Amino acid sequence: MKTYRTAQVAQIIGIHPNTVRLYEELGLISRPERRANGYRVFTDLHIAQFCLARTALRVEVLQNGLRANAVEIVKASAAGEFDRALLLTGRYEETLKSERENAEEALRIAGEILSGAVPEDGGTMMTRKEAAACLQVTADTLRNWELNGLLTVKRRQNGYRVYSAGDIRRLRIIRALRCANYSLAAILRMLSALTWDPAADIRQVLDTPGEDEGVISVCDRLITSLDAAIRNAGELRDQLNHMKIQF
Repeated sequence: MKTYRTAQVAQIIGIHPNTVRLYEELGLISRPERRANGYRVFTDLHIAQFCLARTALRVEVLQNGLRANAVEIVKASAAGEFDRALLLTGRYEETLKSERENAEEALRIAGEILSGAVPEDGGTMMTRKEAAACLQVTADTLRNWELNGLLTVKRRQNGYRVYSAGDIRRLRIIRALRCANYSLAAILRMLSALTWDPAADIRQVLDTPGEDEGVISVCDRLITSLDAAIRNAGELRDQLNHMKIQF
């Protein structure tokens, strides 16, 4: 089997030599043998392990422990446990698909609320505490949504906030989307678009950050990111099957 020095591995994989050593320290590759002079000796197996790790870590979606799941797959492979790594990959892919379904379900719920298919809570005005109880969220959550511009709540003369039926309707949409891990920025983008055009395609708006937005996070384009992660899981499975045969 062909052997490689640290610098050669770094050049092949396209990383810094220090990163090669970091992958070893983190257990993402199997520990290479060392020559008498202390130099590491890498093999084709290590090259395949580096490629697997790079594929796994390319995924940007971090919610619900998905990054930890990907790392666990890589570590199982580094330990030579290819069957376990393949089993973990299958579970990882199912979790990603479940997250994708949750994102779609949130869109459906939001659409139903916007269309009026979900009845509103009468015309009674609610306090923040009552609104939080109605929505089954904390008062701090409502405060956070308001601070981030998702909702502007009227106040009584005594300064206390009061939530109308329209506010509760809007908050139900926000809650559904947040539960599916859509970002605050994406939700704000959607709500702003609906203000200008009630017939706006909420799926497209949620998944399409504007050019004027600053740092774009994964959850600002959640469905696109999850689709990419699902494809990535397929790549991991293919690489693992190849490694299992080759090594």
